[in-house]
Amino acid sequence: MKKQAKVLFLLTLLLITFLPSLAEANPLLGYGDQQGFVYDLQHRLNQLGFFTGRQDGRFGKETYQAVLRFQKDYGLKADGLVGDKTWRALYSRTFTEEEIRLLTRVVHAEANGEPYAGQVAVAAVILNRLESPDFPKSIKGIIYEPYAFESVANGTIWQTPDATARRAVYDAIRGYDPTHGALFFFNPATAKSKWIWSRKPLATIGHHIFAA
Repeated sequence: MKKQAKVLFLLTLLLITFLPSLAEANPLLGYGDQQGFVYDLQHRLNQLGFFTGRQDGRFGKETYQAVLRFQKDYGLKADGLVGDKTWRALYSRTFTEEEIRLLTRVVHAEANGEPYAGQVAVAAVILNRLESPDFPKSIKGIIYEPYAFESVANGTIWQTPDATARRAVYDAIRGYDPTHGALFFFNPATAKSKWIWSRKPLATIGHHIFAA
């Protein structure tokens, strides 16, 4: 049994070491390509504001120029080719459509009726948690962490969000953080937890206090 366990451990270690990452599994893309991965490329460039054209799966002039701008802004070789380094940079800063929809639902449920900056702030808190070692390492993990969001507990997360909430999510992804790095937010009129009141306040937007 010990020998089998050792073999299993070594096989697991080999898989972790040599299996390609999601970014590495994506093909090299260049001008003229037409395939599903181009949709993903356009989707991610759009999140960051580099691509504003139609997401049609065609690597044309607009996509090429967007790739160049992204590469220049992030210190990559600006050759218009989307290889491993460019994919990695994109994946580290962008999200899947499923993750964006989930973010949008939370923003709408937690901050519908709040000022626009307050909606962006809710999305920014989630993204800030993603960068913190004290929280789960995925959007889904953060949102569904027990007791993290009232909208998950009471089911309002499943309300249909509006376009403003999605725009707020995109602005947060593009770097707008009106909370100045907050990891928590709460409504002082309803918050009963002594612990949440102990957090350092960083900003007050609408009905919410955003805290570290």
